[in-house]
Amino acid sequence: MLVGITLLSFIVSHAVPADPVTANLGDQAAANPEIVAAFKHRWGLDRPLPEQYGIYLWRVIHGDFGVSISTRQPVAVDLRQHLPPTIELALAAIILGLLVGIPLGILSAVRRDSLLDQVGRVFSLVGTSVPVFWLGLVTILVFYARLEWAPPPGRLSARITAPPFITGFVVLDGLISGRLDVAADALKHLILPALVLSSYSLGIIARMMRGSMLEVLDDDYVRTARAKGLPRAAVLLRHAARNALIPVLTVVGLSFGGLLSGAVVTETVFAWPGLGSYAFQSSTSLDFPAIMGVGIVVATVYTVVNLLVDVAYAMLDPRVRIG
Repeated sequence: MLVGITLLSFIVSHAVPADPVTANLGDQAAANPEIVAAFKHRWGLDRPLPEQYGIYLWRVIHGDFGVSISTRQPVAVDLRQHLPPTIELALAAIILGLLVGIPLGILSAVRRDSLLDQVGRVFSLVGTSVPVFWLGLVTILVFYARLEWAPPPGRLSARITAPPFITGFVVLDGLISGRLDVAADALKHLILPALVLSSYSLGIIARMMRGSMLEVLDDDYVRTARAKGLPRAAVLLRHAARNALIPVLTVVGLSFGGLLSGAVVTETVFAWPGLGSYAFQSSTSLDFPAIMGVGIVVATVYTVVNLLVDVAYAMLDPRVRIG
C-alpha cells in the first residue's frame, strides 16, 4: 500500500500543469538556460520520470526522503519538525470528538425524538456541514478579537520561549522539562484549533453512535439484561454502548485520516506550524520531494491508526478474538 502511495504521490505531484523551475527561480532566472539546466540537474528534473521515481523509491527504502527545494534541508528533518504539531492537534481533536460525540450519541438514542435528541441531531448536522476554514475564521473573530477569551493564533505566545525538543508535543515537552507556564500556554493555544478541527469528526461520531445505539437497544441481549433487573446504567454502558462502539471505531479510524488532511486548512487559519502548513508551502513552490514526503508520512500514520482500530475490535468484541 505504501509503495502504491509513493507512486501515486509522484504521479500527482508531477502532473501539476506548472513549472517548478519558474516557481523556485523566478521569471528572470528562469530565462537563463544555464541556470535552468543547473537547477534541473541539481534536483534530478533532467532525467526521465521512471528513472526519477526509481531513484526516489530506492532512497525512501533507505530512509532518505531527499532534500527540500524550498528549505534546502533534508525532508526528513522538516517532517520531524512539522509532524509533531499536527499529531498533537489531530489527537486533541479526535479526543474532543470522542468525549463529546459518544455521550451525545448515547443520550440522543436513549431519549429518541426528545428535545435533547433534536438538539443533538442539529448539532451533528452543523458540525459535518460547516466548512472548517469559515468556522476557524469565525471563532478567531468571536473568541479572540471580540471576547478576548482565546490567545492569538500560533502555538505559543510571543513572550514564551519554546521548551527543549523532546517529543515535539509542546504541552508534553513543557511538562517533562518542568516548565508549567509553557505547558499551560500551549494548551490554551491548542483548545480553539482543536475545537474547530474536531467539529466534523464530532458530528460523524455522534450520528454514528446514535444510529448504532438505536439498533443495539432493540437486540435480545439488551432486553434480557433489563429482564434480569440490572441497573439502567449497567445495561446502557456495559451491554449496549460497548457493542455499539464497534462500528464507531471504524469511523474514528477514518476520521483521524480526515483530521490530518483537514489540518491543512486549520493550520493555515490558526498559523499552526504543522504538517499542513508545510504541505501548503511545498505545494505553492512545487517542492516535489517535500510533497511526496508529506504524502508518505500521512499515509503511514493513517495505515497505523487503522491497524490499531482493527486490534481494538478484538478488545471490544469477543467474537473477533474467537474467530
